[in-house]
Amino acid sequence: MLIYFSATGNTKHVVDEIKHENEQIVSIEEAYKNNLYKYDLQDDRIGILSPTYDWGLPSIVYEFLEKLEIHYTHRPYTFYVGTFGTTTGAASSIMAGFLKRTGLNLDVKFDIRMPDTWTVIFDLSNSNRVDKMITNAEKEIEILKKQLERKILGKYMDFTAPGFIGKISKFIYDNKVRKTVNLSVSDACIGCTLCAKKCPVTAIEMRENKPVWVKEECTMCLGCLHRCPKHAIFYGNGKATNAHGQYIYHIPRN
Repeated sequence: MLIYFSATGNTKHVVDEIKHENEQIVSIEEAYKNNLYKYDLQDDRIGILSPTYDWGLPSIVYEFLEKLEIHYTHRPYTFYVGTFGTTTGAASSIMAGFLKRTGLNLDVKFDIRMPDTWTVIFDLSNSNRVDKMITNAEKEIEILKKQLERKILGKYMDFTAPGFIGKISKFIYDNKVRKTVNLSVSDACIGCTLCAKKCPVTAIEMRENKPVWVKEECTMCLGCLHRCPKHAIFYGNGKATNAHGQYIYHIPRN
């Protein structure tokens, strides 16, 4: 079983690359929307894959893990894969704590460095640079596949932080970063509805042909910003996100 959250396709791509034939695949976004949190494990392994948000996990992943119930006959090989741009922070230790509550202990932790989609800070406007990052990630994924087949144990993460750092970062994430008041839409919007349809936590409604954020908080994945065909959605004053480009996982051109 592979459980994952992916807003712009990075983590979903890793899932597609490592999955076994007929393996159970659980999208946390779909589970959230359909209130599905109880699962009977049919495989001999369980992996949870998530992007790193503010040195921790996306809020939708936190909520899923708080409600998750896994039923199994034999203890499965259990692993975590964190996709990240600069650091996975305390995400792996946070994940380990949640899984322990369900009776599972992480056997191994991995990370895969991919383009960081938080364009409030990170510049993804150079397509050649982005393609190089994706190409490097593909090499890491190939190594990951071999490690998983061998069912290795341990920690294979280069950029982590102590658990208390995760608690501090989560406080900032919850109380400032993921407030939807930070998101706005410009007159360039054409009312295509893509942002509302793709929002993983249904925080957007279309009103008078424009997106309106109807929840005070969202998971702040920026999926709406990155998918907008007119790049009409921005974060904060828009200077950074307007200049730093958009990103959806893609196969590099070369």
